[in-house]
Amino acid sequence: MKMRTVLALLAAAAALSACVDFGGSRPPPMAMNPGGSQPRMNSVEGSWADSNGLNSTFNGGRFETHTTDGTNQQMASGTYTTDPSGVIQINLYSNIKRTSSKVNCFLANPSQLNCTSETGGHFSLNRQG
Repeated sequence: MKMRTVLALLAAAAALSACVDFGGSRPPPMAMNPGGSQPRMNSVEGSWADSNGLNSTFNGGRFETHTTDGTNQQMASGTYTTDPSGVIQINLYSNIKRTSSKVNCFLANPSQLNCTSETGGHFSLNRQG
């Protein structure tokens, strides 16, 4: 894999951390639907994929990113919070580079998460399932 692709994938992984903290009276993004087991669509909870062949999951305040090449190698992991304006702030640890970084994301729509790394790189994740 090219280093740029790996970095984009790691940034995507960072965008999938999970320790949700909300201000105000707005319900948390991982709130469940009435009587259901599916998270609300205004939540980042669930599975996401990027164009580089990585799957990321947000689950209960944590996120992980894995390859989809059959090895299921964990590329990154971390945590996230959501501020009152809806910005999802991810603290990411790259298993490849062994470094930590921050990524800010927002839900462009229920099935697309747009993110910017602290170095200015942009990427999007698409909701799976």
